Amino acid sequence: MTARVFSPSAVAALFLERQHLARPRSRRLTASSLVTFVEDVGGLQIDSINVVERGHHLTLWSRFGPYGRGALERIVYRRRLLFEYWAHAACLVPASHYPAWRRAMLDYSLRSRAWGLWLQKNRRVLAAVEAAIASRGPLGSADFEHRRKGASGGWWDWKPATHALDYLWMSGRTLVHSRTHFRKRFDLAERVMPEARAVEALTRDGFQSWHLRRSLHALGAASEADLRMYLTFPRTTASDRARALREALDRGEVVEVEVEGERDRWLALAEDLASLEAAGRRRRASAGTTLLSPFDSFLWHRDRVRRLFGYDYKLEVYTPGHARSHGYYSLPILHDGHLVGRLDPKVHRQEGRLEVKAVHFEPWFAKGVAPPAASWGAVDRDATLAGIGEALRSLARFVGAEDVTVGRVTPRSLSPALRRVVSIARALPRPAMLPSGRPLRPAGQRRASRAESANA
Repeated sequence: MTARVFSPSAVAALFLERQHLARPRSRRLTASSLVTFVEDVGGLQIDSINVVERGHHLTLWSRFGPYGRGALERIVYRRRLLFEYWAHAACLVPASHYPAWRRAMLDYSLRSRAWGLWLQKNRRVLAAVEAAIASRGPLGSADFEHRRKGASGGWWDWKPATHALDYLWMSGRTLVHSRTHFRKRFDLAERVMPEARAVEALTRDGFQSWHLRRSLHALGAASEADLRMYLTFPRTTASDRARALREALDRGEVVEVEVEGERDRWLALAEDLASLEAAGRRRRASAGTTLLSPFDSFLWHRDRVRRLFGYDYKLEVYTPGHARSHGYYSLPILHDGHLVGRLDPKVHRQEGRLEVKAVHFEPWFAKGVAPPAASWGAVDRDATLAGIGEALRSLARFVGAEDVTVGRVTPRSLSPALRRVVSIARALPRPAMLPSGRPLRPAGQRRASRAESANA
């Protein structure tokens, strides 16, 4: 059968939809909307860098706008609708996916960590840490004493109990119970999720099939490299991946597709062919402006973003200052489905100020020409700049800043216009906030918003 052919714009549009970026910052964060988002993308990556806000909070702000962080804590650590595990990296994953990840826990190998041989020689430490949790309740690394001369604090200087805690978690004998000052506290799995003991894990073949379907759902359509680089845990062999894919193709669950201009083999779920067709007919893939966390699932495979959107992104946190091109913690700017630039923000919490240290617009946007890859027509420069100003105002509100300042803008010709819209956005009244952290709008305005969404 001849493979169906789709444009890069169709693939990009469905990808934006699956990543919940078709209408960024337009929905309210609720337990239902949060779980649906994480189920669709496969995981919400957790990161501790707090130069603006921690990565998972930024990812949620990109979709839901300002929200109360306490709401996330309740959904995760009280209602247990999400739990912490390793998916792409350390992530929050849906409780509904527990049977699948339970298989990864049962098959967790000492080879998955560089210190596996150490653990084999320290079974007594492992048993003692597990017994302490069983008798004392939730514990973290700080609850276990360890004195060692000359320790530098790096991976190889983890104290023995910390190694044991990590292994107990990754093998599913414990789960993350809560966090205190962002530090994990672990408890026995059956006490964190009482249903955990009774859950029947997927078979190994069933997990491979689930892993493939989950990745394809999140991506819409994908090359084999995309699949390998999206949900990167657990590590599997090329032969295991090939077998799972071959079996899915034989069953007709997965089909080969062609993407115009791409030489690689692309794949999609058979059930998504109609969605790809519909995505290819859209006049625009996304409506609105937001900023993306460097750890956003949309960016998990950056070469995919480069191919589909013509946007080359690199996180420069670990690049020496003099060698950085765009800043320490640059955030991609998404406007109406196009990645138009990036900005490097920093929150000065004591001053109540969000500083945008630098803004770099993509050359095509600065020149007013067509985007280099997926495109939905001309990009309105004034609307884009206004959207950036409003997004910065929203981000400032989310991180508790009263003021926004802008530093260097590249190209300089766009600096006056950007500063003007940021100044206008800064002068607008801040909306009243509910205890949940969301803005309080007049009832009529809420009805209009729902009507607009329904007609979009």
